[in-house]
Amino acid sequence: MRAEVMEYISGRKDLKQFLREQPVWYRKLSRNPNDLEAFETASLYFFEKTIPHRVAKFSNGVQMASMMFQMLQSMKSSNQGG
Repeated sequence: MRAEVMEYISGRKDLKQFLREQPVWYRKLSRNPNDLEAFETASLYFFEKTIPHRVAKFSNGVQMASMMFQMLQSMKSSNQGG
C-alpha cells in the first residue's frame, strides 16, 4: 500500500479500526489507491455514521422518550383515579 494512503488512514482512528475489521480493503487499496473515497464511504456505513443512520437513531430515541412519557402519564392517571 502506498505510504501516503497508509499515513492518511493512520491519522484517523475510525479508518484504522475499519481496516483492521475489514482486511479485504488492504488488497483493494494496494491495487487501486484511488478507492480511498469508497473505503471511507464503506467505513461510514459499517459504523452507521451516515445521515440516514443518524436520523434513524434520533427517531428511535424520540420514540423511546415518547413511550416513556406516555407510560408515566398513564401511571400518574391510574394512581389519581384509585
